[in-house]
Amino acid sequence: MTTMQKSLAEFLGTFWLVFGGCGSAVISAAFPEVGIGLLGVSLAFGLTVVTMAYAIGHISGCHLNPAVTIGLWMGGRFPAQEIPVYIVSQVAGAILASAALYLIASGNADYNLAVNGLASNGVAEHSPGGFSMGSGIAIEVLLTFFFLMIILGATDGRAPAGFAPLAIGLGLTLIHLISIPITNTSVNPARSTGPALIEGGIALSQLWVFWVAPIAGAVLAGIVYKVMGGSAKDVPSTDG
Repeated sequence: MTTMQKSLAEFLGTFWLVFGGCGSAVISAAFPEVGIGLLGVSLAFGLTVVTMAYAIGHISGCHLNPAVTIGLWMGGRFPAQEIPVYIVSQVAGAILASAALYLIASGNADYNLAVNGLASNGVAEHSPGGFSMGSGIAIEVLLTFFFLMIILGATDGRAPAGFAPLAIGLGLTLIHLISIPITNTSVNPARSTGPALIEGGIALSQLWVFWVAPIAGAVLAGIVYKVMGGSAKDVPSTDG
């Protein structure tokens, strides 16, 4: 595949991840009478990953996440020269998805960006459950580490073929079930960037946390998986 084809796949895939995942959270929070709750939002994020992994995994690997791209590089699965174009495409997709979500949500008179937001990530006073910055950083590092371990393992050439998207999607669902109350769940700098740029304010000022912590966890996972004897040969579909 050409770089342009991979970039377009990552752009569209990340758009779907943010629009589907954050969209479910925005509607659920803003309109509780039709809300789907913690379980529904968690499942929505997992489903975006599963569907896109099958749709574009054979084109770009379906990273949808700068931390995944960097973690795969650290694990010996991805060339360094392609990292910038992947990350730019992922962030662009996330921003456009957030803008589209805001446009659609604002069509309801009861929606208010300052009150309802766009499912941005946060710690301390911006944490859904009031968890400290230390707790938020710790959970983001830890969960991104295990997310990358799932991805690296499920896409290893020695793993059962065809099940990687399901393992990765279910892993992301579990991650959201654990950490939505703590940080609203990032493990993905692009997913955090889109809503933060539209919301501004504290979401934007805390955005650095959701770049530093997930990338740290991903890098650590890449190192650990190689130490464990991870294969450099992988199946086409990965994700984030």
